[in-house]
Amino acid sequence: MKDGSGLDLVVNGEPHHVSAAPGRRLSDVLRNDLGLIGTKVGCDAGDCGACSVLVDGEVVCACLTPVAHVTGRRIETVEALADPGPDDLQRAFLRHGAAQCGICTPGMLIAATALVRRTQTPTRAEVEDALGGVLCRCTGYTKIVDAVLDVAGQGAGPEPIGGEAIGARVERLDGVAKVVGTESYGADAMAENALEVRAVRSPFAHARFDFGDLPGWASTQGVQVFTAADIPGENRFSVIPAFADQPALAEGVARMRGEAVALVAGDGRTMDGLDLDHFPIRWEELPALEDVTEARKAQAALIHADRAENILIAGHVERGAAQDALARSTHVVERAMRTGYVEHAYIEPEAGIAWMEGDVLNIRACTQAPIMDRDDTARVLGLAPEKVRIRPAATGGGFGSKLDVSLQPLIGLVALRTGRAARMVYSRRESMMSTTKRHPSKMSARIGCDDAGRLTGMWFDGDFNTGAYSSWGPTVAVRVPVHASGPYVMPSYRAEARAVHTNGPVSGAFRGFGVPQAAIIQETLFDELAEAVGLDRLAFRRRNAMRDGDVSVCGQHMRGVGIAECLEALQAPWDAAMERVRELNALGGTVRYGIGVASCWYGCGNTALPNPSTIRIGLTPEGRVVLHQGAMDIGQGANTVIAQIAADALGMPVHMLDLVDADTGVTPDCGKTSASRQTVVTGKAAMLAGRALRAQVLALTNMGDGAGITLGDGALVVSDGARSARIDPAALAVNEHGYVLMAEESYDPPTSALDENGQGTPYAVYGYGAQLAEVAVDTRLGTVRVERITAAHDLGRVINPLLAEGQIEGGIAQGLGLALMEEYVPGRTDNLHDYLIPTIGDMPEIRSILIEKPDLEGPFGAKGLGEHVLIPTAPAILNAIRHACGARIDQLPARPDRVLAAIRKAEGRG
Repeated sequence: MKDGSGLDLVVNGEPHHVSAAPGRRLSDVLRNDLGLIGTKVGCDAGDCGACSVLVDGEVVCACLTPVAHVTGRRIETVEALADPGPDDLQRAFLRHGAAQCGICTPGMLIAATALVRRTQTPTRAEVEDALGGVLCRCTGYTKIVDAVLDVAGQGAGPEPIGGEAIGARVERLDGVAKVVGTESYGADAMAENALEVRAVRSPFAHARFDFGDLPGWASTQGVQVFTAADIPGENRFSVIPAFADQPALAEGVARMRGEAVALVAGDGRTMDGLDLDHFPIRWEELPALEDVTEARKAQAALIHADRAENILIAGHVERGAAQDALARSTHVVERAMRTGYVEHAYIEPEAGIAWMEGDVLNIRACTQAPIMDRDDTARVLGLAPEKVRIRPAATGGGFGSKLDVSLQPLIGLVALRTGRAARMVYSRRESMMSTTKRHPSKMSARIGCDDAGRLTGMWFDGDFNTGAYSSWGPTVAVRVPVHASGPYVMPSYRAEARAVHTNGPVSGAFRGFGVPQAAIIQETLFDELAEAVGLDRLAFRRRNAMRDGDVSVCGQHMRGVGIAECLEALQAPWDAAMERVRELNALGGTVRYGIGVASCWYGCGNTALPNPSTIRIGLTPEGRVVLHQGAMDIGQGANTVIAQIAADALGMPVHMLDLVDADTGVTPDCGKTSASRQTVVTGKAAMLAGRALRAQVLALTNMGDGAGITLGDGALVVSDGARSARIDPAALAVNEHGYVLMAEESYDPPTSALDENGQGTPYAVYGYGAQLAEVAVDTRLGTVRVERITAAHDLGRVINPLLAEGQIEGGIAQGLGLALMEEYVPGRTDNLHDYLIPTIGDMPEIRSILIEKPDLEGPFGAKGLGEHVLIPTAPAILNAIRHACGARIDQLPARPDRVLAAIRKAEGRG
């Protein structure tokens, strides 16, 4: 203490005196008083570990530590590790691609630092134990563990030269800021004198409400209150404008738990002490409709009174006569399957700040879709789109949920009405109760084959709970029927999927848009068909795999189909795994072992709709090449991959490109980061722009296409064997964008609309994959341990193997959670303690096999990957469980009680 007026702290070797109440969280003091934003806050409950710091060399959660407990003690944050630059551990994280979105990275680095200081050569088990208190949603942990084990490694490989970036393990170009703690996320954006904003939210799934004396209460509390009456524009939005039905602030009726009905804004000190439990609002709880079966009944209450039914939309694909084909089939299998809500559980809750610059509203927040944010916010606030500028913060995980606007129109409203900066940071509970989820599903399917094991026909029907508002419900309903056959030749097919409104949470995009749910029922039925025929399960899939020239269920003539190559790559691992399982099960005991396989395919981009991206590359008068890259990098690596494509197209080393990140004021529209579209669509635009700028450079020098281009001393040097030419950019005229040479190119994949039977060309490029899962099932407890997953994925052309492996490992982690543990229950699992996601101790050994079967449409032959890698994981695990113990799981997740019940049923005891 110092004069009893504050607290003395020693942080990163520097003394600080802070005026803080003794009970304030250390995380709050570090971030808001000392500006050390490297300490992240993901839960304020000690569940995620993102806020980990060292106190006298020991790891503590800063969000649980009262600042008075650390006075006079030695506090170290992630910023201390990088002095003057990244230390050995931080460099290892870069080298191994251990930081993806980066929001958990500071906590991981702190925990790892404590370990390596006391154990120079830790074992893998010691690393996993030391890092077990920090959650990661992106990486699957594998590369994090590898990085800690390789602290003494030799750094990055040689920098790729011009024309050789593609295929190289280029370190993440935006990685340094993530590992040293300077990356700025939504909650890190602060402004002096900013208003803090909080939302009043419905505690009920369905309720009427009205307000009391708002002006009187606001005056008493020293705050400002905003309701739907203050919204100047159209108080409804959706990611698909034609389906716009969600209010930014509800008007009289709340249709879901967590729906915002009012905003309260005030200075930070006032808001910290404000108790919203006494906000003047009266609630009348109404009956809630939360089950899709009930919602589809003729007499069901309507979620939206202006609609004739609760079915938002139905998607339909039909080719041939499926029922006739099934009637003629030698073998037919059928089943029903249910999946529940799955929470995205990114470690960064929604956060951002809004402010006015003249008459332009500026918003900095976490997002996956800057242009969509701009347009939705402008619509709600009654502004022209050019009067809204989205300046995205780094996004600490998204996986689909941050495609929808959340707080953008809310903080925009406050900034617009008050003229002051407005900042909002969701709590973990607020994030989980109010944002989108994976669609729960109720599905039925029948699939048949002939006596040789050739597929004959399939019928699929599914209801997908889209919740109170539309979000991505239309996309799920349309995409599922296109994909429900899997990447196989299916002669006769009929599939229908419906997005159904309930009073449940809004269901939106989540890595796969409904395809993972459909794959679960299709791939588990394939195992049963294989057994009925008497075929090995992998052989059954190889026999029916789609190949070049085959026709899809949409009537599309396919090319660049790599699923057969993926399945072939699994043959040797499958044979070895089968031998291991036989040996282990021969030992007897209650733990039984099994293996399972499943495949996937996934169309990259929008379904049968326009899907363009635009890239700009320019040469400045100072001799710098600038890439305007508007595709949001949410951890998947777009900043790096698209730069690699542009660099090779231009013929320059990738590290010579200056990156201008997504900003609706200065970067062209690269579309949303979703549907595994960025590598294919924005990557193709980057390739075209790079080639166009290269052509301009070569034209100035009369050099051939084989010439090399380098930058040095502010000049562009073009060399072709013994000849060379120098371009002085300062001598060239500058265009309206500030460039002396510039190329801007767009690309929109060639697709066609689907007819009434779903026939057409829904996607120009597909990606493919197959995974082999090995599990151990304790038949006494019902617990499942995934021991190993071998994943073979066709990327067309691997742009960056390092990042591709990271995507595979992270997707598998989320697929494992879907299969075994993740179950969001509205009103109950609104924190990261009760909602279980895989920890470092849950992850299996993962082996990635990267297949390259180029696609003629993709840039340099590349295909998408991000969504694909999650799709086969859960069905492969379920098939392995059934192989181990006979348990046929029909409801996910496969909790121990459900596994035990399925075992008893398989044994005739259920």
